Amino acid sequence: MIARNAEKSVRELVKYFPCVAVVGPRQVGKTTLVNQIIKDNTDFIYLDLENPADFNRLDDAAAYFAQFEDKSFVIDEVQRRKELFPIMRYVIDKNRKPGRFILLGSASPDLIRDSSESLAGRIAFFELYPLNILEISKNYPVEQLWYNGGFPQAFIETVPKPFWMENFVRTYIEKDLIQLGFPGNSIKVRRLWQMLAHLHGNIINFAELSKSVELDVKTVTSYIRFLENSFLVRVLQPFFINIKKRLIKSPKIYLRDSGILHYFLGLEGKKDIFGHPKMGASWEGFVIEQMMANLKPNRQLFFYRTHNGAELDLVIERGGIPVAGIEIKYGSNFTPSRGNTEAVQTLNTKDNFIIVRENEDFLHKNFRICGIEIFLEKYLPQI
Repeated sequence: MIARNAEKSVRELVKYFPCVAVVGPRQVGKTTLVNQIIKDNTDFIYLDLENPADFNRLDDAAAYFAQFEDKSFVIDEVQRRKELFPIMRYVIDKNRKPGRFILLGSASPDLIRDSSESLAGRIAFFELYPLNILEISKNYPVEQLWYNGGFPQAFIETVPKPFWMENFVRTYIEKDLIQLGFPGNSIKVRRLWQMLAHLHGNIINFAELSKSVELDVKTVTSYIRFLENSFLVRVLQPFFINIKKRLIKSPKIYLRDSGILHYFLGLEGKKDIFGHPKMGASWEGFVIEQMMANLKPNRQLFFYRTHNGAELDLVIERGGIPVAGIEIKYGSNFTPSRGNTEAVQTLNTKDNFIIVRENEDFLHKNFRICGIEIFLEKYLPQI
């Protein structure tokens, strides 16, 4: 088993909050993580709501919880019984001990809203990301993580990768998204998901996209928002300081897992990825997800681009202030463009980086050139 850095954070939350929800996409490792945390702890009762027996045990949840007042509960796939949230509130208020409930579930708007309303002030949310560089780099090459993606079974290829990916995509489309309340049909959502793979790293033109998938703009927008809330795509918004400036206001779109991206693009390993038109965009999205997995709280990521050519792949914002500008490059050209230089001058960012694959770390024209691993370990924690 690959040790997850998230384990320490979840353990800390369990010490302080009566309810902790670990959310994230299917197969990301939520159950494995929590089983590691509660291992050898007899105070926990584990319930998997995809197991009919466990599901039926909670038909009268209040009575069931009352039988085990001295126990704590792990409830997996909790979104299958949203009526539990007000009951858990009652149980917690009777005995507000930390770690009374650990909830696991695929992200969904309903899950977030229902639990937040019922358990406000009692619950902490933690998003579990796929595997990231800081968890694997001592034992595996970073390229393996980029090629295969960060879902543990796909990363270590316990099942041949194309079969795993097809099963993952099909299960999400035909089962998971429907259970989460997705309103579209499977053919449309697959076509949209695959179209978004080809738009990966691009600014979204909603009108053109709606024509391609034969849906109206409002429907496409709602579908993308649903996929975003399900942790399948990332919508990166533009950053602007002065609304009078002519900036690109449409967002960029990325598939969050590089393995899923490569699957939809028909890329099977290094031989297919190198030289492909989407190689640079794939690497860019991969780096963004590595940063998101290790970003401090209260920091946000945006991109920056003006009609005059000033641009940065990423801007890190803290409290509304741009604090770092970042350009992402895979090749050997480390030189910042004129647009990069104009952007950091306009934004007045204190720290500016060009993130590369190679193991570099030096200053060049007011930018620090550094490898992704060095950046994650040394510089991102300081921003």
